[in-house]
Amino acid sequence: MTLDQFILFALLGIILAFLLWGRLRYDLVAFSGLLIGVALGVIPQEQAFSGFSNPAVVIVALVLIASKAFENSGALALIMRWLGSENRSITKHIALTSGIAGSLSAVINNVAALALLMPLDIAAARKANRPPGLTLMPLAFASILGGMVTLIGTPPNIIASTIRAERLGAPYSMFSFAPVGLAVAIAGILFVSVVGWRLVPRREDKSATLLQDASFKAELVVPEDSPFVGQVVADLDECAANADVIVLGVIRDDSRKYAKARSMQLRPRDHLIIEGSGEAIASFIKAAGLSEPADQSEELKAIARSAQPLADEEKAPPATQRPQIMEAAVPYDSRLIGHSARGFDLRRRYGLTLIGIARGASISHGQVRDRTIEAGDVLLLAGPSATISASIGTLGLILISRVEVGSPRPMHIAITLALFFGALLAASTGIVSFAVALAVAVAGYAAFGIVPARELYLQIDWSVIVMLASLIPIGAAFDGTGGTALIASAIAGINTGGNPIIALVLVTVITMTLSDVLNNVATIVIMGPVAIELADTVGANPDAFLMATALAASCAFLTPIGHKNNTLIMGPGGFRFGDYWRLGICVELIVLAVGIPMLLVVWPL
Repeated sequence: MTLDQFILFALLGIILAFLLWGRLRYDLVAFSGLLIGVALGVIPQEQAFSGFSNPAVVIVALVLIASKAFENSGALALIMRWLGSENRSITKHIALTSGIAGSLSAVINNVAALALLMPLDIAAARKANRPPGLTLMPLAFASILGGMVTLIGTPPNIIASTIRAERLGAPYSMFSFAPVGLAVAIAGILFVSVVGWRLVPRREDKSATLLQDASFKAELVVPEDSPFVGQVVADLDECAANADVIVLGVIRDDSRKYAKARSMQLRPRDHLIIEGSGEAIASFIKAAGLSEPADQSEELKAIARSAQPLADEEKAPPATQRPQIMEAAVPYDSRLIGHSARGFDLRRRYGLTLIGIARGASISHGQVRDRTIEAGDVLLLAGPSATISASIGTLGLILISRVEVGSPRPMHIAITLALFFGALLAASTGIVSFAVALAVAVAGYAAFGIVPARELYLQIDWSVIVMLASLIPIGAAFDGTGGTALIASAIAGINTGGNPIIALVLVTVITMTLSDVLNNVATIVIMGPVAIELADTVGANPDAFLMATALAASCAFLTPIGHKNNTLIMGPGGFRFGDYWRLGICVELIVLAVGIPMLLVVWPL
């Protein structure tokens, strides 16, 4: 082993260790590794930022924008309406939602597909009085399986295509992955629909418990000796936030004020209308020096004692003025990860109050402002109805208490589909490259206002882009110094008989194992070149081996950290870290049982 090989092996090992640790942003880990490699001289300076111009990086960014076009045009709203049209058995429900998730994931980002379907799935589970996790895990797995079908379905396929172009002279086409990917996706979706959901642990709907615990309302009197007399309602924000309640409005002289209440100066005997859990209301009364109205004292005590919601619709403010309480899932790339609501100044900057957190099998409410937010959490948030969606979008959260898709707009749907399939046709006939064709389609979406130009960059997951652009030069340097050849030789050494089928199974299993604990982008960047070297070593078709690694890199079914979709369902499903493997190991075995024979047929060794 040369010195450069030793340095790159050590550098990759450190990068993978930090990615596995998961406490630092993976884009920062990858970018730091790139800079260290340049500083040590194992990555040429002129190639340091070559990853940002790589077609794989460009296509990943463009696919994210195209996914938003499908959402904004209203094309997905038609599917949503049909999906929620009737009650179905759990098997039929999973088969339908999983089939739709798999189909959507073939043409749009699979995280976006899950985010669109998850609120409907949770609502159906609550209506049927069953734990949402029973259907959420099959839905998440189906969205991952669907991404295996096409070039743009998942980043590993895009990167595998780029590796093929560099090593074998030509990229894969849009549907090169379809024969194997479609067979695997159909088999996997059938399994999770009929049998697999029975292997999912039944976990209590913790986020629903949070929602129930927060839906209480009461009126409190401002006594003459209150320290808030003479101050405006907005001055109560800090005290209300500490107690985890919301000040809805003020009653004065039998007149109710909501939208204008924040600027009102409090007087003795004013009534404050507040909302929160019974425990939080009691805490707020004590902290703010307030009291209950004489005719409401017993009622308020009953709330705190039994936590039963008040059915007082006639006292509610107008929908546009009344704060809403919503559930939002925290994906892996949310701006809130690693912060607390207090540290992020959530209430002042975004108008949102954090009421509770559901984390796996546990829930927290009351004094949650100082708790560090993690990926997979479900947050119970309150805020003005007019701005809550925008604030949640800015923070990178995903609403799970309602579906957020554009209304059907026939002209926009027609334009979206025409531009997208026109790009596929142009690329498949060789008129232009797929990256250029998709870029033209995205430009069309901006020109027709389907994805406003000012929002184009907001749709791109820059953390994925930076990580991918950083790992590509590292992978190229590792390959160039012979590191991939060393790994390939080690794998071939295990297969002492030199049987190419055994070598194919080995590289697939190794890639699957890595994907369960690492990001799928990092997995394919490392294992793609190794697969081609291994194919050369055993004298087999490199396409079969590269396709196997692309397929296996997407097979992250054993842990919540292997794929973003697994992380996203962790909070809503109430899952623990060890809840994924029972269904996940079965799905991975199906991928092997179906995928390997299909590879041998479609890409003969």
